[in-house]
Amino acid sequence: MNERLKLSELNGLVKKAIGEAFTAPVWVIGEISELKTNRSGHCYLNLIEKEENGDAIVAQARATIWSYTFRMLRPYFESTTGQQLTEGLKVLVSVSVEFHELYGYSLNIRDIDPTYTLGDMARRRREIITRLESEGVAEMNKELELPLVPQKIAIISSPTAAGYQDFIDQLINNPAGYHFVLKLFPAVMQGNQAETSIIEALEQIFLYENFFDAVVIIRGGGSQADLSCFDNYNLAYYITQFPLPVITGIGHEKDDSIVDLVAHTRLKTPTAVAEFLISGVAQFDQRLDELKNSFTGFITGLLAESKDDIEQITRMIAPLTNEKISKANNLLNQTIWKLDRSVKRLIQNRNNQLIRKEETVRYEFKNFARLQLRILERTTRTLSGTLRQIAIANRGHLILKMQRSEALFRGALSDNRHYLDLSLQMARLTDPNKILARGYSITTYNGHALKDVNMIDSLAQIETRLYNGQIISEVKIIKKNS
Repeated sequence: MNERLKLSELNGLVKKAIGEAFTAPVWVIGEISELKTNRSGHCYLNLIEKEENGDAIVAQARATIWSYTFRMLRPYFESTTGQQLTEGLKVLVSVSVEFHELYGYSLNIRDIDPTYTLGDMARRRREIITRLESEGVAEMNKELELPLVPQKIAIISSPTAAGYQDFIDQLINNPAGYHFVLKLFPAVMQGNQAETSIIEALEQIFLYENFFDAVVIIRGGGSQADLSCFDNYNLAYYITQFPLPVITGIGHEKDDSIVDLVAHTRLKTPTAVAEFLISGVAQFDQRLDELKNSFTGFITGLLAESKDDIEQITRMIAPLTNEKISKANNLLNQTIWKLDRSVKRLIQNRNNQLIRKEETVRYEFKNFARLQLRILERTTRTLSGTLRQIAIANRGHLILKMQRSEALFRGALSDNRHYLDLSLQMARLTDPNKILARGYSITTYNGHALKDVNMIDSLAQIETRLYNGQIISEVKIIKKNS
């Protein structure tokens, strides 16, 4: 039967075997998955190893850096790498392999090689940049068009950061008095929470993308270690997909971060971002002044040229206009003369007709009277004397009838003369010159009398004749009766 061992005895054998196998410290490569520091200053870590091309963990071990060693290793590592000693880093550490009967297997870290971590960080940085470029998104935010006058700015920063206060003061108190609309979206700007916090701020800004002109990510100065969160793939990718131009001023002391590389515009400090925004408005303002001066000069020259052209055209047109006015006056005078002659001819014709009719009536009446007298004489001669009184009575009756006929004729003649007088008076009243002299006018358009506002359009040229001249005008407003 095999020998039976107590657990403590077995652990003692394991401790002895490990002690004999690892008599000196060994250098081990691992990734820090957990890191905690207690009140005594001791640092407790969990080191893991993942698959080469995956995230599956293939090995892990607990590790400890005692406070005395940790106080030396930590500043050495961070000053050399510019990176905090934190979770997610690959490290090359010198460890002593230990086994305790009660606490089990662990590694005691004695030293650390920061150059390995630097190489791994550079490798990861290159991988992130290469990945963004291969995905075709690295330049997407740079391709967005920054407004000529970006004045509505969404700010991602810590509200207590000195860089944020400097940025606000510089924009609000700019010497030119340019107005900016500023809105802070608070975020954690360093450490492990920075990535999530900044992305959440961007998501809030996205809800107002149609309002803001640009997004500014700023913070005060800091070490490379403080700002390592900006070498993050997820944050960089989110910025490449953002629909607004992103401007950074996160105060890197050395190289640009990956966030700087994918942003629309990268500037060193928050004050440099403020100067950039102010100078953009100033350049636009200056361009407006230049355009105003150029436009004013152009219009002034154009007016001078137009004035010369108008004067020249006026000199050319004046004789033609005078000639047309003279011809129009002659034509009008001829028309008036023809009208006057026509009226007079009409009146003369009516008078002649009336005279001829009067003569005809008188001639016919005289013939009729002579005929009746002859008839009467023949009748008188044949009648007996007893009928003489009847003949005399008939003759008296005939004379009375003749007097009545003559009275009717004279009445008709008087009526015709009165009609002719009225026609002459009407002709005189309708004389165009007399009508015009009473304050009336005649307006013509294209040689035709203007009777309807629908016959013309705005800017049409019309001619108004008064009793003592003509007015040529241009239509500005047409008002129609409702």
